[in-house]
Amino acid sequence: MLRAGALRQKEVINIADGKRLGFVGDVEINFSAGYIEAIIIPGPGRFFGLFGKAEEHIIPWKDIVRVGDDIILVEYETKALKV
Repeated sequence: MLRAGALRQKEVINIADGKRLGFVGDVEINFSAGYIEAIIIPGPGRFFGLFGKAEEHIIPWKDIVRVGDDIILVEYETKALKV
């Protein structure tokens, strides 16, 4: 079983372009259905969601290809979203 807190220790790599997106900063959870909807990777320069640019990657769970011991592989069309 995978815990949501364990995702924060994993680096996310996009297999579509081979780029490192960063580490998971947060997750979107659908509490009524009981599943993770998306993982959120803060943009560069962000520290605990504060300070720096307001760009982040919100990656839907359906775009996650594989969750390994240290890495999460995603197939994701990279586009920074502004908050």
